[in-house]
Amino acid sequence: MEAIILAGGLGSRLRAVVPDLPKPMAPINGRPFLEYLLDYWAGQGVSRFVLSVGYKRDIIEEHFAARYKGTEVDYAVEDQPLGTGGGLLLALKHLRRTGPFLIMNGDTFFEVDLAPMRRYHQERRAELTIALREVEANSRYGSVGIDKEGKITTFDNRARSEDQALINGGVYLAEKSAFAGMASESDVPVSIEDQLYPRMLAEGRRMYGFPFSGRFIDIGIPEDYRRAASVLQGV
Repeated sequence: MEAIILAGGLGSRLRAVVPDLPKPMAPINGRPFLEYLLDYWAGQGVSRFVLSVGYKRDIIEEHFAARYKGTEVDYAVEDQPLGTGGGLLLALKHLRRTGPFLIMNGDTFFEVDLAPMRRYHQERRAELTIALREVEANSRYGSVGIDKEGKITTFDNRARSEDQALINGGVYLAEKSAFAGMASESDVPVSIEDQLYPRMLAEGRRMYGFPFSGRFIDIGIPEDYRRAASVLQGV
């Protein structure tokens, strides 16, 4: 299976503690965060990665080169910031195989078991399956609504405090058909969460949520970056 990792963001909120590196290369227990992602997902069966890169991309390319521990690594290069959605649409052109592929955020580790997620995806004939994480106090993330079959009904991208919520965990299993008819517009950044996925939902694409309870950390802000060392211990 192939996987796209979205690693092109500026990481503005993390600059205070990691000023000289692209966010996915922030050190955790002496290793770049991106290594944790590649190691974990290679262990889940990914045999080829496409890294969507932009800001300080040379640091990422020099570290991983064309292979990482025997796994092929390719690069989709943003010449200017395209947003998560634009970076994804660019990276789609680098996929070589048919069938489902993974997409994941380069600043988020979510310990999802790929085998049951893939069965769930196939059983529902989904075009896109989003791994969802339940959180107790949702003051930072938007929430995702699903029906009793797991079909996504709503995206609410306004973070709010509440007792429980299902949030987008930043891991997606997708078919190429999910993005049919979509193309990035030059010079216009596009967001996955704010634009691509709500558009797909409005168009009636088969989108499902897969709740999972594995370890989860998003290093996008200094407080959570500092927590990552304990969350990723032993990964």
